[in-house]
Amino acid sequence: MTATATGRPARPAPARATAPAARPRAGRRRRRAVALLYVLPALLPYTLFAVLPALHTAYLSLFDWDGVTLPSFVGLANYRRIIDDPQLRAAAWHAGALIVFFSVLPIFFGLVSAAIVSRRSGGRGIALVRTLLFLPQVLPLVAVAIIWRWVYADDGTLNQALRAVGLGSLADSWLGSFTWSLPAVGLIGTWVVSGLCMVLFLSGTQRIDQEIYEAARMDGAGPVREFWSITVPLLRPEFAVAASITVIAALSSFDLIYITTGGGPGNSTVIPGILIYRLAFGGGAVGVASALAVVLTAVISVAVLVINRLAREAP
Repeated sequence: MTATATGRPARPAPARATAPAARPRAGRRRRRAVALLYVLPALLPYTLFAVLPALHTAYLSLFDWDGVTLPSFVGLANYRRIIDDPQLRAAAWHAGALIVFFSVLPIFFGLVSAAIVSRRSGGRGIALVRTLLFLPQVLPLVAVAIIWRWVYADDGTLNQALRAVGLGSLADSWLGSFTWSLPAVGLIGTWVVSGLCMVLFLSGTQRIDQEIYEAARMDGAGPVREFWSITVPLLRPEFAVAASITVIAALSSFDLIYITTGGGPGNSTVIPGILIYRLAFGGGAVGVASALAVVLTAVISVAVLVINRLAREAP
């Protein structure tokens, strides 16, 4: 301890308060490291089997390659070919039509069925109804496609039922018709996805405070008014989840159409997924197929982002 000019001993300078500030930062780094260790077992296979193949697909989209010979670099020529291809435009229209069957109709039917089931949750047979409505979501989609191919066959259940009620003139080869093949496949998607939407909306209705409904009934609101003024606005998060899942299912569907129609008759049910398969494994155009896969992934990602942004910004 040294003396000052006045003869008094000088006080030692206070220690810098760096340790308390550094301690929380070290704690945060430690927590992040621990969290990374928990995520690592899932992150490694996801990187190996999802991220790296996606990057490799983007790389192949810049080459002209038939899958056998040496590839040649063509830059963005494959993407320009996609834009100019009329078959791709037809596939895009078909995918847009499937959004109606895979997303719009299932959300509507799921919402209505969830509203009915939630109001009669204590009734007899409601558990059985919920099970039957959700059952198509549990079945493998390949099995569903085979079953509905039997239903739509010339001598299948649908045509037999039409003939039994005197409407045999309406019987048709549904999956072989240029007019009805796409709606027929789309209705299969509606049947499969509606149960999932119902379960999502049912879980949403359970978190809605029942006092809101009681207050609305005291004001004279009926079931329809409660549905549109209370249930629908308060299910906005579930709408976003249902729309995201169903739009992805519509745009990336492959197995259902491949098993039922294979993209036919002609190209009447061709969608981007079928076109990618044909180009890569039948047409010897791996680069074009990879470019189409990249574009499809980008479209799906943008669609999901827009849906979630609209859901957050909706009043």
